[in-house]
Amino acid sequence: MGSRLLCCVTLCLLGAGLVDSEVTQTPKYLIKSRKQQVILRCSPESGHRSVYWYQQALGQGLQFLIQYYNGAEYEKGNISDRVSGKQFSDSSSELNLTSLELKDSAVYLCASSQDTALHDQVPLGQKHSCPSSGSGA
Repeated sequence: MGSRLLCCVTLCLLGAGLVDSEVTQTPKYLIKSRKQQVILRCSPESGHRSVYWYQQALGQGLQFLIQYYNGAEYEKGNISDRVSGKQFSDSSSELNLTSLELKDSAVYLCASSQDTALHDQVPLGQKHSCPSSGSGA
């Protein structure tokens, strides 16, 4: 029997640890197969009502995905209809990616602010990278 190639989509998230940040994301990192679905979760800093989601593919710049404010979608980037999300009454947020493709392999970042802000002006604390091997945590 011939060998089969397993194609996986690697999603890497930035967890707690940004400079002076209380934003947390789960899971910290994970590996999924193509065509699967994943839900990424973000808990913003206390008192922050605006949540921003970004994606950064290997070797690419940061791409704005979506912003939520007070439980509603506030602004949306040029994203696939396979990407959706929501914000809850406690301001936490979920990003849902369906029918995963190889091009979804990326670092996903959640940020928050007290009110709305221009998404391209949200400061980033540190540069992070995906782990070179391992499984989801």
